[in-house]
Amino acid sequence: MRYLHTMLRVVDLEKSLMFYTQVMGLSVRSRQDYPEGKFTLVFLGERDSEEGYLELTHNWETHSYDKGSAYGHMAFAVTDAADACRKAAAAGAKVVRPAGPMKGGTTVIAFLEDPDGYKVELIERR
Repeated sequence: MRYLHTMLRVVDLEKSLMFYTQVMGLSVRSRQDYPEGKFTLVFLGERDSEEGYLELTHNWETHSYDKGSAYGHMAFAVTDAADACRKAAAAGAKVVRPAGPMKGGTTVIAFLEDPDGYKVELIERR
């Protein structure tokens, strides 16, 4: 068994694509519209990876989602969390927790919020 991807439902596909490509640095691996089902699937991945690991699903006629309380966040390794936050904010992203040590530990983390309110953790790994 191997892990393939995580799917997020998004309301505004173009805003979400801007966040995940421009702010997070992911690349679009594939994009397919399904007119009969009225939805679009976009797979994103790291530039040097051959596999998509984030799937954005845009249901054309859905304008909001209830996220529930079970989902936490996705995490990305960065070399400098404070610098990543500065760059993300300059690109228009919302920084919801500035870079700093995690509670009760020394690992430096930060959190961003994507256009749909999903949390994205940045974990500093030098």
